[in-house]
Amino acid sequence: MNASRRIHITGASGTGVSTLGAEVAERTRLAHLDTDDFYWRPTDPPYRETRDPAERVRLIREAFAVNPRGWVLSGSLDGWGDPLIPVFDLVVFLRASTKTRLERLRRRERGRHGAAIEPGGPLRTQHLDFLAYAAAYDTGVFTRPMTGRHLARHEAWLGGLPCPTLRLDSAAPVAILVRAILDRLCHPDEKAV
Repeated sequence: MNASRRIHITGASGTGVSTLGAEVAERTRLAHLDTDDFYWRPTDPPYRETRDPAERVRLIREAFAVNPRGWVLSGSLDGWGDPLIPVFDLVVFLRASTKTRLERLRRRERGRHGAAIEPGGPLRTQHLDFLAYAAAYDTGVFTRPMTGRHLARHEAWLGGLPCPTLRLDSAAPVAILVRAILDRLCHPDEKAV
């Protein structure tokens, strides 16, 4: 395998970006970093307070520096993490249907928060807002005044990248997705799909 070991895996919420990132990191023996760990300040309940974009970028750069062999960075940083783009060797973009993504997100949130997201639970409103946000990814039309990643924005961001991109359907088994990434690392000059 060549020296390309700085991989960014991105996509909509529920495409399995973090799951795939962790698996690729394990298979390549690289550090796994997730943008959520840099984007959000630790709070209880979680995901309430964001860090300043400059602080996020600084913290990610510090994490990169302590992992000189490389890393797998999962999550989304389009719009705020552009100073990091020059260090990417490969960007992997995952897609899945809205239905698949929402099913995965409901299952994940139930596992993380249990009864707290059920009717009357303290995280119910936050949970419903998150699902509405995730459902709007393909259209970019949000039901509440919010902004964020959506397909058109992601496509524009991907189109400006100087490094190769690999597009994968995350409905495939994780093992197949890992193999596609490892194959791309071994053969970086092949045309991106």
